[in-house]
Amino acid sequence: MAAQPVSRMLRRVLRSSVRSCSSGALVTQPHPGEPSQPAVEVPSGRRRFLREHAAPFSAFLTDSFGRRHSYLRISLTEKCNLRCQYCMPEEGVPLTPKADLLTTEELLTLARLFVKEGVDKIRLTGGEPLIRPDVVDIVAQLHQLEGLRTIGITTNGINLARLLPQLQEAGLSTINISLDTLVPAKFEFIVRRKGFHKVMEGIHKAIELGYSPVKVNCVVMRGLNEDELLDFVALTEGLPLDVRFIEYMPFDGNKWNFKKMVSYKEMLDTLRQQWPELEKLPEEESSTAKAFKIPGFRGRVSFITSMSEHFCGTCNRLRITADGNLKVCLFGNSEVSLRDHLRAGASEEELRRIIGAAVGRKKRQHAGMFSISQMKNRPMILIGG
Repeated sequence: MAAQPVSRMLRRVLRSSVRSCSSGALVTQPHPGEPSQPAVEVPSGRRRFLREHAAPFSAFLTDSFGRRHSYLRISLTEKCNLRCQYCMPEEGVPLTPKADLLTTEELLTLARLFVKEGVDKIRLTGGEPLIRPDVVDIVAQLHQLEGLRTIGITTNGINLARLLPQLQEAGLSTINISLDTLVPAKFEFIVRRKGFHKVMEGIHKAIELGYSPVKVNCVVMRGLNEDELLDFVALTEGLPLDVRFIEYMPFDGNKWNFKKMVSYKEMLDTLRQQWPELEKLPEEESSTAKAFKIPGFRGRVSFITSMSEHFCGTCNRLRITADGNLKVCLFGNSEVSLRDHLRAGASEEELRRIIGAAVGRKKRQHAGMFSISQMKNRPMILIGG
């Protein structure tokens, strides 16, 4: 299979010098052999301070299998300005009443507690987190927490170009952008809305502002976009992207079918037919991704293998839903309402015990793709991606 030609817009992206779609400012790509621009992350002085002042890791966030949960994903909203097929039904998702969602102060109270107990990375998700009006202020307040080293966000990219300068100034460290196709018409079919060019503007803006790598999340579905694997990988030749191919996962309302899932090994075989020199990179501790790089390419490609090769043994993630429920496993249907305990006046020590009990009940691994597909669980949009 040969790489297919990409759209005119994406050819412009791949040029050695790219003008930002939103500002017209020149984004200069380095010539081969020159070092790439540095990653945008917490300033080195702050990183040194955080390492020197790191609190001992809490037993409350360590489960019965010895897994330390240092990564918290917080959903800012259940709402979204797209309707991606793998995330939610086209219509009819019952959203939680506003009064039952976490307030900003409740969200920050929980974040402070988790960071105090050893969480050093928080990712903001949704729904679409960038439609929340106070998202920049939330990032700024999280950035003040001693011990928090990384603040990330996962976004569909529609509002990213407009908000990213403010988010970067507030302290945003990393960006994941969802993009499942490089064909504008297919984009509208998958997400049931327009917006392809806005997503591309967001990717341009992230590169322009120095984020490296910019992570691009692509859910691969048979018969829909598996024919674009090579086109996505080709983007990493000249751009600081980490293209992450995600196995299609079952959630309520997304009509998951095993036949629609393209496994990691099948995707890898397709890539190696085109690029036999594809190299596997060392796996980072607690990473969910298997990373590869083509020699000479600026970016890399990764695979999220939740279905075919789970990574439960090194899982360090916890989730808080927009309505304040703690989920210790993405695929589990067990939840504990931290919101209810907060509003009942629970002390910090009581919250620690409640969280610790939930973490302690976390199972060794999820039930497997076929069992998961039969379990009652929220649509992804109500969990937080």
